[in-house]
Amino acid sequence: MELIGKRIAILVDNIYQDQEVWYPYFRCKEAGAEVVVVAAQAGETYTSKHGYPIKSDTTYESVRAVDFDGVVVPGGYAPDIIRRYPAANRFVQEMDKHGKLVAAICHGPWVLCSAGILKGRRATCFFAIKDDVIHAGAKYEDAEVVIDGNLVTSRKPEDLPAFCRASIEVLTGVPALAK
Repeated sequence: MELIGKRIAILVDNIYQDQEVWYPYFRCKEAGAEVVVVAAQAGETYTSKHGYPIKSDTTYESVRAVDFDGVVVPGGYAPDIIRRYPAANRFVQEMDKHGKLVAAICHGPWVLCSAGILKGRRATCFFAIKDDVIHAGAKYEDAEVVIDGNLVTSRKPEDLPAFCRASIEVLTGVPALAK
């Protein structure tokens, strides 16, 4: 229960990658965190690439970095929609500015590009958006997980165990191997 007292936001929109929402969602809850689903509209149902629904708790406009310990940006094609909302980008910027966990997997770093937080940072992503991440100023690494301070990035669903371990490590300040 290493995340008791922690509050995590997961950003969603339609066409999210199923595992990249639900695996971190349940892993963080299992560790004792409060997990809040954040989207453009509160109380709306958003569907995954395979039609699996998730209901949002609140909106990008309503969240404030001071109220959260971390944010998770899953992949699929949802990040291309999420990054069109200035409030979503602003929230990610504020989380980063305060040194709080910013975790993105697969196509999730598209939001980091639009939020303008990758310049000079080490990061990875799904290979199809590698050029976008590099053009946003990141030092791209092809690895299952890359940790750069408070920033955690991964490439694909198969990387989820390492992604979640690294995210918990950043949230707790305790190396995953020491647990």
